[in-house]
Amino acid sequence: MNKLSLFPQSLPPAQHGKVAVLYGGRSAEREISLKSGTAVLTALLKNGVDAQPFDPAEQDLYKLLEGGFKRAFIALHGRFGEDGTMQGALELMNIPYTGSGVLASALAMDKWRSKLVWQAAGLPVPAYEMLDAASDLDATVERLGLPLFIKPANEGSSVGISKVKKASEMRAAYAEAAKHDKLVIAEAFIGGGEYTVAILGEQALPVIKIEPANEFYDYEAKYLRNDTRYLCPSDLSQEKEAEMQRLALQSFELIGGAGWGRVDFLMDDAGQPYLLEINTVPGMTDHSLVPMAARQAGISFEQLVLTILELAHVG
Repeated sequence: MNKLSLFPQSLPPAQHGKVAVLYGGRSAEREISLKSGTAVLTALLKNGVDAQPFDPAEQDLYKLLEGGFKRAFIALHGRFGEDGTMQGALELMNIPYTGSGVLASALAMDKWRSKLVWQAAGLPVPAYEMLDAASDLDATVERLGLPLFIKPANEGSSVGISKVKKASEMRAAYAEAAKHDKLVIAEAFIGGGEYTVAILGEQALPVIKIEPANEFYDYEAKYLRNDTRYLCPSDLSQEKEAEMQRLALQSFELIGGAGWGRVDFLMDDAGQPYLLEINTVPGMTDHSLVPMAARQAGISFEQLVLTILELAHVG
């Protein structure tokens, strides 16, 4: 990778104007968002950017206009920040913001509809079914096999997700997912490994292999445990890594992604990667994967944050 291509021309800090770092918010991922936003804010201030924290759960959005903010760095995870709603509000205020636009943000947040887009383009996704309260869960088990995963369609950070090993666990797993969203997905288990590819601008960063010490890469493994293993470089061949990076860029482009993001994969035992989901506002904590991939590419955390800010846009 040509590192310089990621940084065509850095703007002087003052040229960014007053920057609002949007963090916190009202989603189930509020605590992680506060950590991400704090890390981003610290990096911007260290580089001389006039950045200030802004928590939409505690301040009305019109204060962005009153405060004279010229750009917004979105570090809001989950609903009301990563799902297109905040992006739409910022567009109405004509404030450039980081990351993907309204449509791409909404599509990526919806694990069902993003799968439909990828399937239409012939990209590989795990076998799945949509569930509701009237679904024949035993039939779902027969079709998808065990183990399988049940998850809400519109949550991140593995909120509401269950790994089902026995048919008798299906009803409780569905009820847990349904607490978080009316759309619930049952997804076939693919056990050949978990991988992720970060995207910065129009380039895919090095692939990371994720090896959780517990059942799967859940909320605890992502943010709380210190025994989750991350392999970067991954254990993939150069050819397989390049294939996964191409698939990540293709899936990101199909939903209209922009600026930066992260594409998560599962791989089967035969080495076939399957698209799992896209995060349009990935975590930026000390456990987070995009900063890890950036380091492997020779990009410091501060450079990463500044590059994402420089890619800010309206619409």
